[in-house]
Amino acid sequence: MELKNQLTMLKQLCELDAVSGCEDRAAEWILAHLPQDCKAHRDVRGNLICEKKGRKTPKNKLMFTAHMDEPGFIITYIEESGLLRFSPMGDIDTRMVVGKAVRLESGKEGVVGAKPIHLQTAEEREQVLKFSNLYIDIGASSREEAEKFAELGDFAVWRSQFTEMGNKIRAKALGSRVGCLLLLSMLHQELEYDITAVFAVQHEIGGGAGNAAYEVKPDIAVSIDCAAAGDVPGVGAGKKISSLGKGPVLSFQNKGVFTDRELFAAAKGVCAQQGIEYQIKDQVTESTDANVLSKTAGGCRVLPVGVSVRYAVSPNPVFSPSDLEPTQKLLAALVERLGE
Repeated sequence: MELKNQLTMLKQLCELDAVSGCEDRAAEWILAHLPQDCKAHRDVRGNLICEKKGRKTPKNKLMFTAHMDEPGFIITYIEESGLLRFSPMGDIDTRMVVGKAVRLESGKEGVVGAKPIHLQTAEEREQVLKFSNLYIDIGASSREEAEKFAELGDFAVWRSQFTEMGNKIRAKALGSRVGCLLLLSMLHQELEYDITAVFAVQHEIGGGAGNAAYEVKPDIAVSIDCAAAGDVPGVGAGKKISSLGKGPVLSFQNKGVFTDRELFAAAKGVCAQQGIEYQIKDQVTESTDANVLSKTAGGCRVLPVGVSVRYAVSPNPVFSPSDLEPTQKLLAALVERLGE
């Protein structure tokens, strides 16, 4: 699949609103773009489970996952004034939120507000805002007017545009949809071994991939996700986690799980043999679906594979499209290596 076509598909994926628990739009889009030789269904939790036949049956049952959901917000209360109180869905920094445009489930747009800085005390100005200090302003003048556009339990997402910035891309939901694109691209290839691909739900609030693992019962699971990029001023050597444009990101440990050491060595070996530039996370950060996959039922061996993304849990994540090709090459090679 050519890069131009991939970026067109990525744009469409990122423009879908699909927070945790509301992934239907993303799942329907992916279903419509699966190759004809894939058998797919959704489980009771909402995971999209796809069976892809390869040339051979692998010795170890292989499962590759990427999650569909994006960070967002859920409406928890409507003030008499018509302002909406909300809670985060995902590990969101409040400093990324104030003043940002959002879109409600109904399509109504608004902006996140807080107490004006001119009215804050000196002490308040020194404190990081809590979500309890924030609200969404949709221009309503009363609760009754606001209720025409929002109900308790409705979701909201950032309203950000897919934009090319030089040789980088910025867009909402990149942290999840890059993984979905990579997994979908895998399914459009001729593979050496059979795989099960899972487009998972509810990663941002705990992970639904574990439910799919109960059904699939993999021996080996590869979790495709973003890896935080700290290649910015003020971050010293050994603290960057990962960098844009330096290939796929391998992790020896993520929060809650150790990478299987044999699989970690195999991935590095594949990169060396195939001439794939890669990087290893230099911090133990983030929790990927590898965590829940490793602990489901009797557990399975896990390997996280990441794509470096700046400002991942924000309105405008940024990544380098140059990281797509080497990551795709690694994933295809892993199918052959891990299926042996």
